[in-house]
Amino acid sequence: MKLISITSGKGGVGKTTVTCNLAMSLAAAGHRVLIFDGDIGMANVDIFFGVRAKMTIKDLLDGEPIQECITKLVKNIDLLAGGSGLYDLMSLSAFERREIVQQIQSIHLNYDYVLIDTAPGLHDYVLHLNSVADECVLVITQDPSSLADAYALLKTLNSKYKMREFKIICNLVEASQGAALFSRFSEVVEKFLTLRLSFLGAISEDLVLKKAQQMQRLIMKQGIESQAQQQIQEISAKLVDIEAARQNDQAYSGLAGIFFPASGHA
Repeated sequence: MKLISITSGKGGVGKTTVTCNLAMSLAAAGHRVLIFDGDIGMANVDIFFGVRAKMTIKDLLDGEPIQECITKLVKNIDLLAGGSGLYDLMSLSAFERREIVQQIQSIHLNYDYVLIDTAPGLHDYVLHLNSVADECVLVITQDPSSLADAYALLKTLNSKYKMREFKIICNLVEASQGAALFSRFSEVVEKFLTLRLSFLGAISEDLVLKKAQQMQRLIMKQGIESQAQQQIQEISAKLVDIEAARQNDQAYSGLAGIFFPASGHA
């Protein structure tokens, strides 16, 4: 099971839409996915799927087994809901933050991927969720405030948690503009920070996506083919390929340790 955080510096960049549609794409490819709605207090993942979560992260922290707190969304996709209006959970303690992650990791055999839809910003809870993820995916748009806040988030994660690798999705842009936006953003980031940014892809705001967002529905559930739908499928395929490459590297390192021990004796 791999934890992938989907995050942003500011709200309104389409982060939750990206998370849910990526989950649908991964599930369609046969992967088992758990979405953890980490935007506590403003959670709305269940709305996109037309399902009402009966239990939330609050029930988990109150002692309910994590299996009881998970809501079935569609085939191959489950949800650990963050809850809406739970303002008393906005300031979780370090112990509570660790407890949530440990509970999720305890059910690792049930899922291939956990997609963490984080809240935007620099709250300790948001930073912690990003730091424990195997892959941190940052969603940006052409909005200057989105880029400025994204830079602040990367800088904070780097200084506080020594995170150095991030994946970037350029959302709500023309396909031809996505690579240029990534290049412009990464040039600024890498000039001042010692980070490695990778471009996952761009998602265009075509008519099908715009209509789906207005109706709070998922484009991957629509029967209409669109450019945005294809782009989301390509991004999810890249995430799978990245994980496959990582596993191959780990397997190679393990074999190297057997045949070429650290002592230098063959």
